[in-house]
Amino acid sequence: MRLTTRGKLAVTAITDVALHSHGRPVALPGISVRQGISLSYLEDIFSALRRAGLVRSIRGPGGGYMLSRPPQGLSVAEIIMASEKYMPPSHDKADGSTASQHPGDMTADLWASFHSRVMEYLQSITVADLLAQHGTGEGNAGAPAVLAQASKDRSQRTIETQLPARDVPNSVFALAPG
Repeated sequence: MRLTTRGKLAVTAITDVALHSHGRPVALPGISVRQGISLSYLEDIFSALRRAGLVRSIRGPGGGYMLSRPPQGLSVAEIIMASEKYMPPSHDKADGSTASQHPGDMTADLWASFHSRVMEYLQSITVADLLAQHGTGEGNAGAPAVLAQASKDRSQRTIETQLPARDVPNSVFALAPG
C-alpha cells in the first residue's frame, strides 16, 4: 500500500460523506467546495471507491454518493487501498512480493516492519472514529453545543480583558506632562 495525497483525500471525502449524508446522497460539488478538492479529482477518486464497493452512487436530481456500509464498519486502510488500487503497485518486500533483495538493501526488514505497523494502525481506525474525533460521533451528540458555549464564553472573556482598566490612561498622550 502506498500512502499518497490521493489516499488522504479519499479518506477526507468519505468522512465528509459520512458527516453530511443524514440518510441522503451527498453530491460531489458540495464535497468539492467544503474540502477544497477539485471536482474532477473527486470524480476519479469516487469512481475507484465505487468499484471497490465502499460507496454507492445515486443518479438523478438529488443524487450523489452514500456509504455502502456503516461508518464503524469502514476502516481508513480500506479507503486508502481502494483509492490506490488502480495505481501501479510497488514491488518491494513490504507489499508481500517475493522478489529477491538487493545485496545492499540492509534496511528491508525495517521498512517491512514499518509498513506492517502502519497497516495495523490504519486498519484499527474507522470512519466512525474520525467522526467522533471531529466531535460529531453518536457518543458526542452534545459536544458541538458544549464547544459552541465554550467558544462563546472564551470570546466574552477576551472582550472583557481587552477593555482598558479603570483609571488607566487609554493613550500614550494622556501620560505626557501637561
